[in-house]
Amino acid sequence: MKNKTRLITVILIVLLVLLALLGLSCLVSNPWNVRRLGDIPTPTGFHRPVAEEGSYSAFLRDLPLKKRGAFVKLYTGGYARFQSLSAGVIDWPLLSNDEQCADVTMRIRAEYLWSKGRYKEISFTGVDGKKYPYGGGDSRDKFESYMKKVYGICNTSSVYKETQPRELKDVQPGDVLVYPSRRKGRYGHAILVADVARSTSGKIAILCVEGNTPAREAHVLRNPNPIRNPWFILNGNEDVLHLSFFTFNREELRSY
Repeated sequence: MKNKTRLITVILIVLLVLLALLGLSCLVSNPWNVRRLGDIPTPTGFHRPVAEEGSYSAFLRDLPLKKRGAFVKLYTGGYARFQSLSAGVIDWPLLSNDEQCADVTMRIRAEYLWSKGRYKEISFTGVDGKKYPYGGGDSRDKFESYMKKVYGICNTSSVYKETQPRELKDVQPGDVLVYPSRRKGRYGHAILVADVARSTSGKIAILCVEGNTPAREAHVLRNPNPIRNPWFILNGNEDVLHLSFFTFNREELRSY
């Protein structure tokens, strides 16, 4: 009986150690050490739909990731607080100190359109309700100057108003989860749905990219659940979405 008790104790200790190691490894940025967002493995039983060549979905899956262990850097220098919120750092330079949460969702969409030569489709609506179209063609300098300009005249409120609601069950890569300020003196927040996977049972897994305030490198949002990280599993009929430390209502899933 004593030997059996000792064996059970040893097994429990080993399991606890393994769980602790799993948790610590998952706190590391890009623990899979993959080169791009589309290489992050999906949860068991989930599969990415095929992304058509040249599509926004394919572009998002090609977003480059920094190597394992990279820290999220601030535009002003140094490292962001709460590194544990990042599951991977997008390997892109920031354009300005105004490139925050809503601006990151705008930047990624604009970068896709610019890369495809679809310059006339690059346009954002400011908080004043006016449209600000891009007119710089294939000039990289003009594109970056334009983005810096719209960062200063757009925010979560303008992104919310410019986009249309999407049913959660129909979520697509490139959709934006966004809410304007809900309380006086509080910031709104915006997160890009960068990838989607689905199971045969009808469940949905989303992978999200965000920026934040103060301006910092765009990063993959971490799921605190180490087994599901960085994917968030949905049924598609939720009224409220809990994503890490952020909460969104179903009508706050938006699309351009």
